[in-house]
Amino acid sequence: MKDFIKEYRDFINKGDVVTVAVGLVMALYFKAIVDAIIAGIIEPIIAAIFGENDFYGIGFDLGDSFVSIGLVIQAAIYFVAVAFILFLIIKAYNRWKVEATEEEAGPTEVELLTQIRDELRRN
Repeated sequence: MKDFIKEYRDFINKGDVVTVAVGLVMALYFKAIVDAIIAGIIEPIIAAIFGENDFYGIGFDLGDSFVSIGLVIQAAIYFVAVAFILFLIIKAYNRWKVEATEEEAGPTEVELLTQIRDELRRN
C-alpha cells in the first residue's frame, strides 16, 4: 500500500499534471468571460437587428414546432469568438516566447569572436 501511495504522490507531483490542471481551471474561467461577452453584448445586438426581444426568438414556425435559427447563430458566434480569442492569445504567447528566447540566448560564438578580434585590433 505504501508503494501505491508513493507512486500516486509522484504522479500528482509531476509538472505536467499540475500544468494541465492549471490550464483547465484557467480555461473554465476564460469560458465564463466569453459566455458573458456573447450573452450580454453580441446576442442582444443580433436580436435587435432581427427585431426580436430575445435572441432565441429568431426563427420560424413549422407546424406546431418552432425552428430556432437563433440557436444555430449562437453556436456559430461562440465558435468564431472562441477561435478568434484563442488565436490572439496564442499569437501573443508565441511573440512573448520568441522574445524571451532571444533575450536568454546571448551572443553567438561568432559574435563573441568578432568582439574579441575588434578589442585586439583596438589595443
